[in-house]
Amino acid sequence: VGTYESYVALCERLNEAVPITGPNKTILANSGAEAVENAIKIAKYATGRTAIIAFEGGYHGRTLMTLSLTSKTAFKKNLGPFFPDVYRAPFPYEYQCAMCTNACSGACADQLEKMLLTHVEPSAVAAIIIEPVQGEGGFIPVPPSYMKRLRALCDKHGIVLIADEVQCGFGRTGTLFAMEQMGVEPDIIVTAKSIAAGMPLAAVTGRAHLMDSVHLGGMGGTYGGNPLACAAALEVLNQFQDGNLLERATSIGGQIRARGEQWTKQFPGIGDVRGLGGMIAIEFVKDRSTRVPDPDAVAKVSAYCLQHGVITMRAGLYTNCIRLLMPLVITDEQLQEGLDVLEAAMKSL
Repeated sequence: VGTYESYVALCERLNEAVPITGPNKTILANSGAEAVENAIKIAKYATGRTAIIAFEGGYHGRTLMTLSLTSKTAFKKNLGPFFPDVYRAPFPYEYQCAMCTNACSGACADQLEKMLLTHVEPSAVAAIIIEPVQGEGGFIPVPPSYMKRLRALCDKHGIVLIADEVQCGFGRTGTLFAMEQMGVEPDIIVTAKSIAAGMPLAAVTGRAHLMDSVHLGGMGGTYGGNPLACAAALEVLNQFQDGNLLERATSIGGQIRARGEQWTKQFPGIGDVRGLGGMIAIEFVKDRSTRVPDPDAVAKVSAYCLQHGVITMRAGLYTNCIRLLMPLVITDEQLQEGLDVLEAAMKSL
């Protein structure tokens, strides 16, 4: 057991890179789920509280603790009982929101505040964990106005705000972290996936006084932050610093949105095209007026794409969304070729 230069160097780079006013500290892990668990532990250590608030449609991993935070029964079959003291708040899902009409009016934020009167007292809540852009939930960005209310609520009650950027972090949204576009700072950011270009690595980065609250030996793991993964992550950061990957994410998103605008005029089954940067989802509905989800259409589109050489991923609570999250190094020609196949799949319905 020991330390090595690449682990320390990566932690120092992450401490400076995250949109959290320092001083910050970082611990490295192997996977997003492991990092989320550590973030929850840090919040509990720091506050001395036990309750956690997560969101409908959220995805945070498939360990028992993170499944307790995850909001989709398909992942949870026959695995209970789950972790206690986890509460679920409505997510600001503008397209399918039953509480607001046309634009977000903050009704779901009102419901969250009501939860603190009806379900759990704020003095018992250690953390609120949220994806700035829901991944498995269907690439739904949080409105900055909602995130600001969330930040104010956490400040008022001494609650730790955790941003789960496992999927939306590291350039996917056109900024290194999606929270940079939210107008407020979290207390802790969790990253993984793109952090090391496919090597097993994850990180928890947060305010130093929170990270230091954990007792000696309270966190760690044999392979967390292994030298090979750290070397890969350092080079990833170099590529973001020296290259044009953030601009590339924005360009990718712009091209998909341009095609999406055409598709919404052409195909009545497309209800919404949304996202942030290069993180774009297409939501399919049976009828635009009722917005009834259409997972069957998505299944047919995905099958067509697979038969024609394009792998797609479905998402959303009703599995009625196709999420587009391609490598940032994809060429325009490759991107348009894939979108052509997707368009042909829609025409085949």
